[in-house]
Amino acid sequence: MLISSYNPAQAGDVLMLVVNQDQGEQAYEQKGQVVRIYAVKDQATLGFNFLEAKNVLPDLEGQGQVFLTAAQVAKLNEALVAVGFEAELVVDEEPKFVVGYVKEMAEHPDSDHLHITKIEVDGQKELQIVCGAPNIAVGQNVVVAKVGAMMPTGAIIWPGKLRGVESFGMVCSARELHLPNAPQVRGILELDATEYPAGRAFDFAKAANLFTPAQ
Repeated sequence: MLISSYNPAQAGDVLMLVVNQDQGEQAYEQKGQVVRIYAVKDQATLGFNFLEAKNVLPDLEGQGQVFLTAAQVAKLNEALVAVGFEAELVVDEEPKFVVGYVKEMAEHPDSDHLHITKIEVDGQKELQIVCGAPNIAVGQNVVVAKVGAMMPTGAIIWPGKLRGVESFGMVCSARELHLPNAPQVRGILELDATEYPAGRAFDFAKAANLFTPAQ
């Protein structure tokens, strides 16, 4: 997993990388212009911060979550080795926001509003996702934020449990996706199956016109 975030307006020229979920007590060590964040318990690397990131990646652009090419990841690994860290970064090209198809749904045994869904995503994989949206139903095409997705707020989707039931992703509303003119109401975004076929990466640029006011 490789989640990359770059926000020069707020954090300066710092590229922040997440490679593992936060766990317990954390610590950090700095070598040169690279900071490694790790778990104290098992020393596992959780992420890296590259200070003065443009010195390593002059072509780095973007605001918020950024998607690094294989060539860029290779340069970052070279920079890690140069200061004495291991080359731990692996390219992650798997889409994290995808169109999913709701195949099954059951009521949560310990909740009067949560549903346990089985949703088919890319690669014909099925994810179990606990969802509390009042309008979710079998047969819908929906937007799924898979494990490793960074929401527009900066929150990262991790595996979790809701009232004791495992959940591996999130079914999103238009508001949570920060789509322009999204209705400020509860409920997931239901997609037209012809325009947004299940199994494909969710097209944010195309979806920006979903709620365009009529002229």
